[in-house]
Amino acid sequence: MENETEIKNEEELPVQNVAEKSEGGSKLSIPMAIIIAGVLIAGAVYFSSMKQSNTAVDDGGTPVTLAPVDKEDRILGNSKAKVALVMYEDFQCPFCGAIAGHNESLIQSLKQREPTWAPFMPEVMKYVENGDMKFVYRDWAFLGEESIKAAEAARCAGDQNKFWEYHDYLYSHQNGENEGNFSDANLKSFAKTLGLDSAGFDQCLDESKYAQAVADSRTEGTTAGVRGTPKGFILKNGKVVSTIDGAESLTTVKPKIDAALE
Repeated sequence: MENETEIKNEEELPVQNVAEKSEGGSKLSIPMAIIIAGVLIAGAVYFSSMKQSNTAVDDGGTPVTLAPVDKEDRILGNSKAKVALVMYEDFQCPFCGAIAGHNESLIQSLKQREPTWAPFMPEVMKYVENGDMKFVYRDWAFLGEESIKAAEAARCAGDQNKFWEYHDYLYSHQNGENEGNFSDANLKSFAKTLGLDSAGFDQCLDESKYAQAVADSRTEGTTAGVRGTPKGFILKNGKVVSTIDGAESLTTVKPKIDAALE
């Protein structure tokens, strides 16, 4: 593993196009058949364009279909910005912590391998703050039960408008995978430290309010070709124009963003 936490030997999801065909019992006149055929073709083109409106090709030439950004997403920045960065991450993923600028030990390790390596999210936040782009965080919790519960907990914090504070707190408190650091008790303690209403947060977490949402986010990410974290998609006017694969350095990510902003 170089710079990306991955699932090994995961089978590719099959893509299946299903065409339905029906035949009528009566014959149609040639003019009527031409009219109907024209309508069917027009309809097929229309619905095809709708279906493919957010389908593009990533940097490796692989077709991807990314779920469009909507009000259910966790978004920072100008909601009307033409450029967006959609990141799929796992709160236990050390490389996700590194690109966010929080996992200092891993950051130093990456710098030893590549002296010019630098986390790109701090720079991304500058683009977000000046209104040039928006940042969208999506869960791809795959490293175990504590990843799933941490993702649910962050969403529970979001109910109290503290998602991003909780997001940063989780990344700055990474310490191994599924060793109890993100146990339910600790997740509740984090919320208390951040000043959240404990009763409301605890109930949200205990009832697994966001379990389905976290699972759905992973499914959508897998459909988009996510196989490990971190994985990013740079969009312009809703279209994928570039991708971020693994813990890329600011030196490679910034040119991609600048190109999208042109």
